[in-house]
Amino acid sequence: MAHPTPPVPGAPSAEPPSFAEPIEPRKPLPPKPDQRGPELVSPTGTPTGEPEGSRSQSGDYLTTAQGARLQDTDHSLKAGRRGPILLQDHHLREKITHFDHERIPERVVHARGAGAHGVFQSYGTGTGLTRAGFLAPEVETPVFVRFSTVVGSRGSADAVRDTRGFAVKFYTDEGTFDLVGNNIPVFFIQDAIKFPDVVHAAKPHPDREIPQAQSAHDTFWDFVSLHTEAQAHTLWFMADRGIPRSFRMMEGFGVHTFRLVNDEGSTALVKFHWKPALGVHSLVWEEAQIVNGVDPDFHRRDLADAIEAGHFPSWELGVQVFPDVEDEMYQGIDLLDPTKFVPEELAPVQMLGRMTLNANPKNYFAETEQVAFHPGHLVPGIDVSNDPLLQGRLFSYLDTQISRLGGPNFGQLPINRPHAPVNDMLRDGMHQSADYAGVAPYKPNSLDGGCPFTAGMDAAAFIDFPQAVAAGTKERSNPATFSDHFSQATLFYRSLTATEQGHVAGAYAFELGKCYDQTIRERQLAALANIDAQLCRTVAEELGLPVPEAAEPPTEQAPSPAVSQVGQSWPVEGRVIGIVTDTASDPEQVLQARDAITAAGMLALIVAPTAGVLAGTDEAVQRSYATARSVEFDAVVLATEERTAPDPRVAVLAAEAFRHAKAIGGWGSAGDVLAAGGVDAAAPGIVHGYPGEVVEGLARLLAKHRVWERFMPQP
Repeated sequence: MAHPTPPVPGAPSAEPPSFAEPIEPRKPLPPKPDQRGPELVSPTGTPTGEPEGSRSQSGDYLTTAQGARLQDTDHSLKAGRRGPILLQDHHLREKITHFDHERIPERVVHARGAGAHGVFQSYGTGTGLTRAGFLAPEVETPVFVRFSTVVGSRGSADAVRDTRGFAVKFYTDEGTFDLVGNNIPVFFIQDAIKFPDVVHAAKPHPDREIPQAQSAHDTFWDFVSLHTEAQAHTLWFMADRGIPRSFRMMEGFGVHTFRLVNDEGSTALVKFHWKPALGVHSLVWEEAQIVNGVDPDFHRRDLADAIEAGHFPSWELGVQVFPDVEDEMYQGIDLLDPTKFVPEELAPVQMLGRMTLNANPKNYFAETEQVAFHPGHLVPGIDVSNDPLLQGRLFSYLDTQISRLGGPNFGQLPINRPHAPVNDMLRDGMHQSADYAGVAPYKPNSLDGGCPFTAGMDAAAFIDFPQAVAAGTKERSNPATFSDHFSQATLFYRSLTATEQGHVAGAYAFELGKCYDQTIRERQLAALANIDAQLCRTVAEELGLPVPEAAEPPTEQAPSPAVSQVGQSWPVEGRVIGIVTDTASDPEQVLQARDAITAAGMLALIVAPTAGVLAGTDEAVQRSYATARSVEFDAVVLATEERTAPDPRVAVLAAEAFRHAKAIGGWGSAGDVLAAGGVDAAAPGIVHGYPGEVVEGLARLLAKHRVWERFMPQP
């Protein structure tokens, strides 16, 4: 039986390298099939008509930055072979100077990210809500997406407990629209003036610069236990949302309330949602800790590998719609308070279109690092609200990009160029690359014939919505509705399943257990008492501290099942299954399992004792025992046949997969491997049989993500 080899991600270049160093000049290698760069438009948004790769470096020979061919780049110009280096060595100075300036300031937050290109296809269902052209029927819009952690530096790990950024740049024909959000619908603070405080508290301690990329330390908990409006967001990422399985399995939220304006000038208030096709799934805590040790780039690799393998991740964009009434409230929830969310049971999410990511960047720095998002990048039909956090972001993001990217012309970098005509009368500045016409960059003018002219609504102009501003006193204060800091934290926690609530309690116990100051632990326990008595009691017992009384007893509320990640079924496309083999494995059965996994839309990785090929075939092995670890796989197939004691590394892999509630299948000596790992072969979520039926059983289990019942009390 023929077994066609499916594509396996991870190829480093477009073609295999030669064993010896090449000596014949040739053109640079093309990008891999899964890669593409920014669209070919000019700095002012005009399609150039240039062929793909026309901006890439070219030529057969190494040159200086000005194009002079170089004969040597291995030796500095010296006064004799043993003499000092000469100041006239212009190539050395150019090469070293450019190297010294290769790094730009990293983002203060969201420094570590991963990006991808894609397309957004509108359903047309938003036509009555907004006149935004990219939401009209059958419109297709290119996008670039950047996912990120918030607290860590560029060199930190992926699977840390943290909020994740979810930023999408829509290159619409009416201008660029940036939807800059997170994987959590609420935020720590209600007013942008507190942003420096929460970031300073979450960042490493200033005296030691530790801990990196985590909130398990005194300054963070000192802040959130005192500034209690942060409690709701903190609870969200103490839950499983704080350690997502994959960027592909992560929900996204616009966080703020926006205003949509339709063709008739009617308005509605909305909150944006991204719903992943694969569902919302997470790691378990021990799994995340192992991931950060064995593969700190886990989320980056997962996204790039999935796209390279053709498992294109997708999300539906939807909105919760609210009447644009004077008090900007809905069902008692203040829509201008970014620490609050509206349960989907009260306001269902209406889907507007689907985003699919289908290409990896060609260059991380040029695209993922230099992409510049800004909530003020709006298009006609989408406007902002008076949310005080959003209002501050409208200033902060622009200021940040100017600092990071060296001046006001960051929009002319290829990844940031709009796909709509630009005629802005802005001039000069660092890195200006546009060629502007005319002599009168001002309004009004007659020397340029009055050009450019302003547009009206009939010409798709952006119109700031003329919202009435109520008479009031100039003051530094919040509305009274902003003073409730605990009820939504209670709502979220009590909407989780018992399994998820257990994870929340474990997260608090770990995080607070890493704090040195007992006062901070006690103060946070006092906040938990206001959220849920049982949660507070469980964490207090783990910390060995007394259980405090609630100052504001929790209120009873109807739960919101939509926030739970457990209990539904999801597609299994793109799930990764490790097929573990040994020296006695039947290659025909291994390949049958691989074919069944591929046919189900999942990715199979063959694990063997050593690298190379599967014994008895010419099929490549993707992982050896030395490089495989359970955390890379969503499920494991034990295709082992040896009757001797299993390799200890395989036993560890099986034991970890079992502890992390993953589905396991197998035949042959699989039972011996499980026994060596201390696993009961009759436990829930373990499938025995022939290759086809094992894969079928694993797919059913993977639709639920984990085998949570494995650790629930049995009747």
